[in-house]
Amino acid sequence: MKLLTIDIETSPNLAHVWGLWQQNVGLSQLLESGEVICFAAKWYGEDETLFYSTFHNGKDDMVKAAHSLLTLSDAVIHYNGKRFDMPHLNREFVEMELSPPSPYAQIDLLQVVKKQFRFPSNKLDYVTKALGLDHKVSHAGHTLWVKCMAGDYQAWEEMKKYNVQDVVITEQLYDRLLPWIPSHPSHALYNESEGDRCTNCGSENLKKRGKAYTQVSTFQQYRCDDCGSWVRGNKRLSGIDIRGVK
Repeated sequence: MKLLTIDIETSPNLAHVWGLWQQNVGLSQLLESGEVICFAAKWYGEDETLFYSTFHNGKDDMVKAAHSLLTLSDAVIHYNGKRFDMPHLNREFVEMELSPPSPYAQIDLLQVVKKQFRFPSNKLDYVTKALGLDHKVSHAGHTLWVKCMAGDYQAWEEMKKYNVQDVVITEQLYDRLLPWIPSHPSHALYNESEGDRCTNCGSENLKKRGKAYTQVSTFQQYRCDDCGSWVRGNKRLSGIDIRGVK
């Protein structure tokens, strides 16, 4: 399975406003809408983290690179990507009259964190620090985005470092949360070998641990010794037939 971790950065909307508190900005006040200005991506299991930006590559080449990477992906790993990263990229694709990328599954780690745990904060930086992983790169905040939009080379170097690090720690978090991810895209679908495999990591290093039961069937249950996931076997061991009343 080809897994791609991705993270984007966008520019802010620019508008005319008459105050600083609770402003209701109308479309006539909007001067410039925000756009994707860069993204970082990394193929799972590879060392290199890719980076594309409007500054380094130009807008068209950056968007086409993102489209190509997604087309090659079986599944995409991100943090809040279902609500932020992927819709922003899709808007860029349709504005450039690109067709949708080849279908891919999405593994949104923010949804995993919200569903499985209760941290004081669900922000990526907090969760990774709480789990003893690396953390985000600190920066000057909004000022960094302003300098990047002005074409400041040093600011773009800082943005690249920040964006790349977000992908690195997102992949680290994926590794840590792997056994906790429900409905993970099955590695077995992408492997032609026979026998049971770990759904989440693809390992064959499974140990029998009791039985798994559905409403009508019984299956062998395993625990993966590599990632710690619990896996249900493919073959039905026993069960009952239930027919609806007509």
